[in-house]
Amino acid sequence: MDKISEERGLHDLFEIGVILKGIDGTLEIIGGAFLWFVSPGTLNAIVPYLFRGELIEDPKDWLVNTLLHVTQNLSGGLQTYASIILITHGVVKIFLIAGLLRNKLWAYPAAIVVFIGFIISQLYQLSFQYSLFLWAITIIDVFVVLLIAHEYRHARRSTATVA
Repeated sequence: MDKISEERGLHDLFEIGVILKGIDGTLEIIGGAFLWFVSPGTLNAIVPYLFRGELIEDPKDWLVNTLLHVTQNLSGGLQTYASIILITHGVVKIFLIAGLLRNKLWAYPAAIVVFIGFIISQLYQLSFQYSLFLWAITIIDVFVVLLIAHEYRHARRSTATVA
């Protein structure tokens, strides 16, 4: 593979990774808003209803049972905290993704720092409780950070040659 094809492939992976992070940020905002407006009692009624088919198929489904456990033990204060965290994470991600997709140079180092912070937070969570899903997200986040760093080097070179 020649250098141009390799760079194009890395750029395509960068765009895919950034778009996925944007979708993730959007889902965090939606989830946070949902938590903000829905009472714990309503959550306790909705979650079993939404996943009843999965529970019938596999009563020991780890993800569904974990979700049920979390919603059953969610207090009003914890629910508000989770809502604020999700909305904040989502808004920050969307803001950074918009800068990256517009090729704003400030967005690259900012995104790297913020996403590394998220990775550290996820690793901290993993030190207390194993989660295959969280491991997968963390590994994807590491790759996205590496792609952002690569793209930043390329963007700086492009800006330097134009100036």
